[in-house]
Amino acid sequence: MDWLTTVDHKKIAILYLVAGALFFGIGGIEALLIRVQLAKPMNDFVTAQQFNELITMHGTTMIFLGVMPVIFALMNAVIPLQIGARDVAFPFLNSLGFWTFLFGGLLLNLSWFIGGAPDAGWTAYTPLSSTEYSLTHGVDFYTIGLQIAGLGTLIGGINFLATIITMRAPGMSYMRMPMFTWTSFVTSAMILFAFPAVTVGLVLLTFDRILGANFFNVSAGGNPVLWQHIFWIFGHPEVYILILPAFGMISEVVSTFSRKRLFGYSSMVFATILIAFLGFMVWAHHMFTTGLGPVANALFSIATMLIAVPTGIKIFNWLFTMWGGQIRFTTPNLFAVGFIPTFVMGGVTGVMLASAPADYQYHDTYFVVAHFHYVIVGGLVLGLFAGLHYWWPKMFGRMLSEKLGKLEFWTFIIGFHMTFFVQHFLGLIGMQRRVFTYLPNQGFDLMNLISTIGAFLMGVGVIVFLINIGITAAKPRNASNDPWEDGRTLEWTMPSPPPEYNFKQIPLVRGLDAFWKEKMAGNKEMTPAEPVGSIHMPSPTILPFIMSVGLFIAGLGFMFTSDDFGNSFMNFIFSNYIVTGIGLAITFGSMLVRSLYDDHGWHIEPSELNEKGVKA
Repeated sequence: MDWLTTVDHKKIAILYLVAGALFFGIGGIEALLIRVQLAKPMNDFVTAQQFNELITMHGTTMIFLGVMPVIFALMNAVIPLQIGARDVAFPFLNSLGFWTFLFGGLLLNLSWFIGGAPDAGWTAYTPLSSTEYSLTHGVDFYTIGLQIAGLGTLIGGINFLATIITMRAPGMSYMRMPMFTWTSFVTSAMILFAFPAVTVGLVLLTFDRILGANFFNVSAGGNPVLWQHIFWIFGHPEVYILILPAFGMISEVVSTFSRKRLFGYSSMVFATILIAFLGFMVWAHHMFTTGLGPVANALFSIATMLIAVPTGIKIFNWLFTMWGGQIRFTTPNLFAVGFIPTFVMGGVTGVMLASAPADYQYHDTYFVVAHFHYVIVGGLVLGLFAGLHYWWPKMFGRMLSEKLGKLEFWTFIIGFHMTFFVQHFLGLIGMQRRVFTYLPNQGFDLMNLISTIGAFLMGVGVIVFLINIGITAAKPRNASNDPWEDGRTLEWTMPSPPPEYNFKQIPLVRGLDAFWKEKMAGNKEMTPAEPVGSIHMPSPTILPFIMSVGLFIAGLGFMFTSDDFGNSFMNFIFSNYIVTGIGLAITFGSMLVRSLYDDHGWHIEPSELNEKGVKA
């Protein structure tokens, strides 16, 4: 019950991490099944239909349900600590965002058991995703599940915007915020603008499929290219939403383990904002072969190449941060240093794809698959592993094993390059994306086998990580306040794991890298900005959980409105929108309770402020 009702950002972080791990595991298993099918020519390990379901669910699960919650876990765990706050701005919304995300993800994955998973590709292009070509309820699960999960992401983004704008400690001006806080701030702003677009698109597709509307139906005056525009004007900002927090994590890790402040901090901040700004101006580079014409292609091509500039600024700043530093190759730093060249490779293929004429050759081949896996796995996932190893002792009070961590790094990164490096060449010699099998003797056979072996090696790396977590969990919680010894920011000034209220006294920030500044001045801890007083805490509540269950029921009910269950009672409650009504009644009823019942929270008195850690 403690976990179902919690509004403590540190516990919600752990919930996000567990949910993310679950979906990441599902997405990884789907990926391995895809690779087994493609390991040899004319393989019949899965059918064509199952293969389409696998690639659709692998992409959707990994992007929306696998990496997003892990990013949110680290944002939740770290940002309030980094800016000197006791919690996020809206603890209730924080909980609501998690539960809506979880139930949206569960609804989407329920499709495997109820009549078939979505099979139109993770981008769900119309007309493939229309009822004409996708006959099962799969795509309905996709549209409704992602609307519910996307609501959670949107709530989270708004929450972090409000938190970072309003809750910084005295002295923590914007240009003194740690880089991870900055990138999360910009990411939250992008979520605010990008997610409404995909929500609109998903609503239109839902209406097309369930209510018989014609937004994307050509014969009735609709336009299938409209879906591509709506999807990608969200979809391209989305990939920057994913990578920017990883950039922030890498900045923290590289700076800490080089024992130097980040080189070119202000240019890093500017580059982050510029990436976010340009990220909304490049969506049609996913559509060079759609036939938008030479003017549109030229403009989007140039805009896409422009994004390489701020990204390049970041790369050089990381290199200059390491240059002349006292570098320690701990596990987080190995992942961070492995991230840099890997991400550059993904960036280079990105600039290649940005050239519209060349893209006519690359489009829909394995070259594109190699490109985006280099930036999402070789970029984002390595960044997440760096961040998880780095902040693990702060979240759980236990240091992960360095020996196992290094083993995990090498197996994962070698497996990664084995899997995806060869896919560039597969694409260039003509292997198409999304083909469930291929004929022998086209030069595809060996490279696909190598790719499959690499994928299993990555799987081994992830298993080593899980073993590391298991072994560490059995050990006592003995991590110090600053377990890496070179911590620069505020989260390293408090016990690991932090007490419920984070800061006994809100600290006074005297510069960038606030804790490092105090260390250099010879102080062991921060100067407090307030006297010890009673601390106001928000009350735990079950309402977010109930609201999310209501949305889950409503979504499930809405999907099956036109089905024949062969049972008059079931037919009656589904086709008359009764199930949907019950679900919405639960959700809106919870909202009513939340509005009418005034919850004032509670206080921790100064006498109770012994340094006790969160019960995890």
